[in-house]
Amino acid sequence: MSNVQGIELLTRAHAYLREVVAAVPEQAWGAATPCSEWTVRQVLNHARLDQQAYGTAITGGARPDSDPFHPADALDADAQAVLDKVLRDVADAYAQLPAGTEQVPTPLGPLPYALAAAAGAMDAAVHAWDIAVATGQDAPLENDIADGIWLAAEGLADHLRDSYGVFAPAREAAEGAGRAEALLAFLGRDPHWTPTGS
Repeated sequence: MSNVQGIELLTRAHAYLREVVAAVPEQAWGAATPCSEWTVRQVLNHARLDQQAYGTAITGGARPDSDPFHPADALDADAQAVLDKVLRDVADAYAQLPAGTEQVPTPLGPLPYALAAAAGAMDAAVHAWDIAVATGQDAPLENDIADGIWLAAEGLADHLRDSYGVFAPAREAAEGAGRAEALLAFLGRDPHWTPTGS
């Protein structure tokens, strides 16, 4: 994956997250999610804090003021506006990198540009999917986005799972599963998860 493809992937993942969050019904913010310990509010806060960390790793700005792995079960007055600002800041941080940048600072340490962008995209897109299915939205993770994210999943997920317990154990993907279903299963999710468990 080239640097251009990496930033295009991150941009699309950010758009997916924005669209899903904007469509959450007011009564659904407290709903259960595929992240079994977290509500929709907490998944949003986790995703926002993670994206903020990706941006500030590049800019050297202040790190998030709360722990993304213990996200608050509460929302800011305008959660969409707060998320939009964070995602713009990440995009701006990438835009300001010098041409030909090979290594990008991330919360996981320096990574090759395409891998860093794919890692940010993985976090944004998979949590967008979590929110979408938790709130009954017809907004699946697209196979071509998932295809780009595999770079980060294969390079980072096992390390994150083993070192930080970030993902549940990988699941077996169903025979004939598409790239998105296979990615979600690899990241410990049931690709057919529903709020009722059916």
